Amino acid sequence: MTLAPEIGIDPFAVTVRGIDEPHPARAVLRAAGPIVRVEGRAGGPVWIVTDEALARRVFVHPQIAKDPGLAPTHWDPRTAGLEPPAAEQLSLTTSDGSTHTRLRAAHAPLFTALRMGGYVERMAAFAHTLLTVCAESGDTVDLMADFATRYPLTVICDLLGVPVDRIEQAIAACRRMYSDDQADVGMAMSAFADLGAAALRAGGDGLAVALRDRLTDEVTDQQLHYLLFTLIYAGQLTTDPVLGFLLAGVLDPERDPADEPPIEELVRETLRMHPPAPFTLWRFTTADITLAGVRLAAGSPLLIDIQGINTGPRRTNGRDLSFGAGPHYCTGAHLAQFELAAVVRTLRTSFPHARLTVPYAELRQTDFGGIQGSRLSALPVQLRE
Repeated sequence: MTLAPEIGIDPFAVTVRGIDEPHPARAVLRAAGPIVRVEGRAGGPVWIVTDEALARRVFVHPQIAKDPGLAPTHWDPRTAGLEPPAAEQLSLTTSDGSTHTRLRAAHAPLFTALRMGGYVERMAAFAHTLLTVCAESGDTVDLMADFATRYPLTVICDLLGVPVDRIEQAIAACRRMYSDDQADVGMAMSAFADLGAAALRAGGDGLAVALRDRLTDEVTDQQLHYLLFTLIYAGQLTTDPVLGFLLAGVLDPERDPADEPPIEELVRETLRMHPPAPFTLWRFTTADITLAGVRLAAGSPLLIDIQGINTGPRRTNGRDLSFGAGPHYCTGAHLAQFELAAVVRTLRTSFPHARLTVPYAELRQTDFGGIQGSRLSALPVQLRE
């Protein structure tokens, strides 16, 4: 057995860097080996998988679980970026085994490619309306200041059946989730529960009602509200940052239109370079196991460096890991891709003269720190001539 190599750089640090500048830890992690030991933000060692083949094994390993209840007991959940333990809160992202199978069977049919594809025109209409509002002043607008948050929230709330007059409440709740004040986070969680309840009361054919009907009497109202919260929050948290990188590339005035790939390819490439979750959510070994010759004790915290694997020189030509793999492959993958493509089509058809008002190379991205990704600090755009 060998010990996992350690690196002298913090992969979880808050940084500000150029739009195309890789995170300083990515190459260091790759060079260190297929599995690397680092110091976790919540204290103690954690292990990061940097090799694609090993990552695909981890995604399906029977002795690696996602339950935050398996995390080291000294970890502060907020610092580590943990959801509540599976025993305390039913969640698609933290459950395993039969519970996860049951929850996924309820969620997955609601987010198929066929179903999401039928919603594309409505997505495009939202994008057109929101961009038109941004363009009305005639001045330069920062699309990261509001549009990048409002658009994905409008889409997911409409899909779920949240009444349109509750969008501002959803935006405020998402912003409170970033607060360091636990009271703000508590208020946000209450607001999300209220949004879920509103979608269920509204009836109709929203996905909130469909999910409730698919789960029948298996879950309590509180559990269902939390499941809806995860859909709303994740729908914003993951799409918002990718949207900024996508639009920056599309609106770069130096780009050569003749070299532009098809929209679907452009979206896939942006997701590969800037995946919604550059690290996976936490996983934990449930027994002593060996990975790439490294012995890990039960309870060892694991991450997969999705962005590093996606952008590394040894990446295979198969499907990238932007949405994970295995049983926990992202349920919203089709939604995200259709949603992003709808914005690009809307820009090209309704705002053909839209452009960045600063050189592309001057754009900056900010890493949130921890296992979260990065987001453009600003995206100044002139939408009309």
